[in-house]
Amino acid sequence: MNTEKDLVSLVVPCYNEQEVLPLFYQAICDLRQEWDGAEIEMIFVDDGSSDKTLDILRLLRRKDPTVRYISFSRNFGKEAAILAGLDAAKGTLVATIDADLQDPPSLLPEMVRLIREEGYDSVGTRRVTRKGEPPIRSFFARMFYKIINRMSKTEMVDGARDFRLMTRQVTDAVLSLREYNRYSKGLFGFVGFKTKWLEFENRQRAAGETKWSFWKLFLYAMDGIVAFSTAPLSIASWCGFLFVAIALIATAVIVIKTLVFGDPVGGWPSLACILFFIGGVQLFCLGIIGQYLSKTYLETKQRPIYIIKETEENSPRLRD
Repeated sequence: MNTEKDLVSLVVPCYNEQEVLPLFYQAICDLRQEWDGAEIEMIFVDDGSSDKTLDILRLLRRKDPTVRYISFSRNFGKEAAILAGLDAAKGTLVATIDADLQDPPSLLPEMVRLIREEGYDSVGTRRVTRKGEPPIRSFFARMFYKIINRMSKTEMVDGARDFRLMTRQVTDAVLSLREYNRYSKGLFGFVGFKTKWLEFENRQRAAGETKWSFWKLFLYAMDGIVAFSTAPLSIASWCGFLFVAIALIATAVIVIKTLVFGDPVGGWPSLACILFFIGGVQLFCLGIIGQYLSKTYLETKQRPIYIIKETEENSPRLRD
């Protein structure tokens, strides 16, 4: 058993979170007073916020040297913010957590204990209920996890949150994956290691509004499917095979009806419907291929995943 205090780096992505940041900071301060099991540093990543998020982070840094922050030159997305925080983390243990307090910081002591005493490399959290979430969103979320787990060899846990504690070894393994199109839930599953899941009841945001619309969540889900499965490409291939078979059967039926029964098939409405249907399937298959081509295109450009404008040390720098 390790008796030394670990340094836990909390990586906190932020995008227009001025209402909730003081509440989150206070929650971590309260945790520190009640728990003497580890040292905590907070790394806030301002993802190009347009409100007073950065001003609040500067104030927090002035009064608390354990607060660190990174501010992007523009909005690069939550995945880039998580990566930037992991890059900057100095702790022997590294955690990712949202600022909205839907992830309970009170779970952190138990997460550290599981790694220290029970030999886990990573401790993730998952919601066991979706109470308070719109039913349509809950339905599609459950369907997404069922679909992705059938398509991908990388396991995705239903209800998994971004709140996760990792050893330095796991963190370095995730950091070695420098792909541009990032889907963290898949990346955490891809690197493997011994993982324990802690369950908790769904919580509402402490303040502010969610930045994730249904459409953004849908696109994010598509990114996950494309990033961790080639099954959609197989679907496109099977669609082609299926329609060739249907065309051969339909041709045989028409020839038999004409020669045997003298009843040639006529009528342009049915023909028009068939053409539109087949055309739609072709465009659908082209769209699948296009998704993979677009991701490949972005990867080959090798653009930086994020650009830093300011840190607590006021030294902007560029990283890939």
